[in-house]
Amino acid sequence: CKGLAGLVEEQVHICWRQAEAMDAVRRGAELAVEECQHQFHSRRWNCSTLQGLQVFGKVTIQGTRESAFIHAISAAAVAFAVTRACSRGELEKCGCDHKIRGVSPEGFQWSGCSDNLSYGITFSQAFVDNPEKSRGVFSSQALMNLHNNEAGRKALLAHMKVECKCHGVSGSCEVRTCWKVMPPFRKVGDVLKEKFEGATEVHPKLVGSRQLLVPKSSHFKPYTAHDLVYLLASPDFCNWDPQHGVFGTSGRQCNRTSPAMDGCELLCCGRGFDTAQAEVVERCSCKFRWCCSVKCKQCRHLVEVHSC
Repeated sequence: CKGLAGLVEEQVHICWRQAEAMDAVRRGAELAVEECQHQFHSRRWNCSTLQGLQVFGKVTIQGTRESAFIHAISAAAVAFAVTRACSRGELEKCGCDHKIRGVSPEGFQWSGCSDNLSYGITFSQAFVDNPEKSRGVFSSQALMNLHNNEAGRKALLAHMKVECKCHGVSGSCEVRTCWKVMPPFRKVGDVLKEKFEGATEVHPKLVGSRQLLVPKSSHFKPYTAHDLVYLLASPDFCNWDPQHGVFGTSGRQCNRTSPAMDGCELLCCGRGFDTAQAEVVERCSCKFRWCCSVKCKQCRHLVEVHSC
């Protein structure tokens, strides 16, 4: 536990107390990074600086909407991975959710192994929220991160699905047994990416004795518990500035014909781009052989590659 970089003291204590869950936490961290890199692969900021358990360390671009996304996806991923470990019987302290029992209003029987998301969320709150709670209630940064952590978990909770199995003669559905399952994590990533695009800029305000985050402008929409919030405008991510977690876009591949963010004009920040020829090897002229194989040739062709 002491060897895990980026954890605060209380997280190390959780690690000691629940060492068996730490493998799921590691998987959750990797899942968060993987999903972040998928969602932002064609943007100037592409999550490339994140690795594994580092997502629980100090995010260098604190206060921005990118930081909001990292916190949300990380909190959701830990809840997801721990819940999955529960359902697979990998953890002694939890298993399937047996609180969902009986007959539903729709007439099906609750049965099978429902995902125990309440356990996963409780663990995520204890582990992921800990660094923020240690900062104190008057830190606007901590309030922002705690809000976004919870928004990530709510994205997971809001998209739980019901899966069913039919029982009866010749597959007739005389009896249906159903259970609750989590959505694929890609769905959670898609939802949080949408929330990232519509995130609300906020600033701290003292209301009575409480510090609250309120929209920075009266023209901004009020945010809900499901929305992401941020305190600071993002840098343009164009130029190398490792002190602020910005690695620039120099050397990144771009799409010469795209007008979107992955296009050479926007991704390269107007600095221009180089074009080179690259050889691509693909399977081609595939034929089915009776029985039962597919034989293909290898075709080589040149493609243009554009880099900032």
